Amino acid sequence: MAEKVRVLLPEEDVNKRISEVAAQISRDYEGKQIHMICVLKGGVFFTCELAKRITVPVSLDFMSVSSYGAGTESSGVVRIVKDLDEPLEGKDVLIVEDIIDSGRTLAYLIEILKQRGPAGIRLCTLLDKPERRVKKQVKVDYTCFSIPDEFVVGYGLDYDQKYRNLPYIGVVEF
Repeated sequence: MAEKVRVLLPEEDVNKRISEVAAQISRDYEGKQIHMICVLKGGVFFTCELAKRITVPVSLDFMSVSSYGAGTESSGVVRIVKDLDEPLEGKDVLIVEDIIDSGRTLAYLIEILKQRGPAGIRLCTLLDKPERRVKKQVKVDYTCFSIPDEFVVGYGLDYDQKYRNLPYIGVVEF
């Protein structure tokens, strides 16, 4: 292993903030049911922890999307790898992401999901890199942490499929 991982956000801070965001979501959706859409793979750890802390009824579905292009930069061309299992018509949808940076994938995803007739769509992310946002129309409703533009792992985020299982957010140092 040539890289090292430096702790950016300790496990205690992550857990505390997820609880705070879950409480806010529970207040905002009081009297309603939330249909959470987890964006795979990275979002699964955060989605499960968030869902456990939300006090209103929750249903859950999963979607996997791929934004591909030459190199490490997203081309903005999005391909749905795994679509939802359930219809969205009339549901209060909460898209749950591990990290949002450019917003290209989410801008596309939100437009696709709006066409399916949900009552509303909101966006929740564990980590946000707002200075990297290219798609300014992507508005994040619930953010656990805004972070600097560093390569992070843990809590579902990976480097070469490693480190997803770290219980904290770390920065990869090469």
